Amino acid sequence: MYTVTLLCNPAAPCLEAALVESLRNAWGGGEAHWLAPDIAAEFSIEALPDNQWNVWDDLQKLSVDLVIQPTKGRRKKMLLADMDSTMIQQECIDELAEVAGVGERVKDITARAMNGELDFEGALTERVGLLKGLPEEMITEVLNTRISLMPGGKQLVATMKANGGYAALVSGGFTAFTAKVAAELGFDENRANTLLVADGTLTGDVARPILGREAKVNALEEITAQLGISEADVIAVGDGANDLGMLKRAGAGVALHAKPSVAAECDIRINHGDLTALLYVQGYAQDDFKG
Repeated sequence: MYTVTLLCNPAAPCLEAALVESLRNAWGGGEAHWLAPDIAAEFSIEALPDNQWNVWDDLQKLSVDLVIQPTKGRRKKMLLADMDSTMIQQECIDELAEVAGVGERVKDITARAMNGELDFEGALTERVGLLKGLPEEMITEVLNTRISLMPGGKQLVATMKANGGYAALVSGGFTAFTAKVAAELGFDENRANTLLVADGTLTGDVARPILGREAKVNALEEITAQLGISEADVIAVGDGANDLGMLKRAGAGVALHAKPSVAAECDIRINHGDLTALLYVQGYAQDDFKG
């Protein structure tokens, strides 16, 4: 059995009952169950439809996301999340670059790296090099004035933890940011790169080894082993090329507002919903949300 989930942006509810019923009838689905009025609904089907991605394309034009996944085991025991443009709405290195006066240069490198056009480690060291001499206290200023949480993040982490789940934040960004974001959202642990500082200013380098794509896969392997769960018990979420390793290994890999080249390699693509979409695809109803 498979579960079909239809959802949209909770800030702009647009999921119509007629649309849900039309698709349910076309695919011979079971009775529709509304997880949140006008926002999310699901129904079961016995086999994957041949026209899944054609329908997905059509629904995208209506600002509706479509997810189809095996019903068995879809409620996960662990959340493994990227931070930049996933749990927060910004790229922390881009925001640091703005205050350092090299914003446009760094943003271009970031975009190309996240789209998989550049080697992650090389792109990171190049960008960090451009931050050399930035006063360390600017990190705190950026955190306080330029970083905002992605909608739905608090509910996602709190709801999964309330149901016995474990939450890990793993970023190619920096510990100065992940520590604060993880604490604010309630993550159990966080991993990221460390910006090197000397005499109160950034040196233009990061501690080795650099955490990139493989580090996220390693986190998946290490934390699941520690918890005694399988990789199939994990829901992972990210948006960039360096997330693909963990997205493909996790039981459910979610490309959230992802770069096109990244989304193309994932079966769960959320372009309109917020982070609560990860709860809806696990079968949680809005009434079940915590946080």
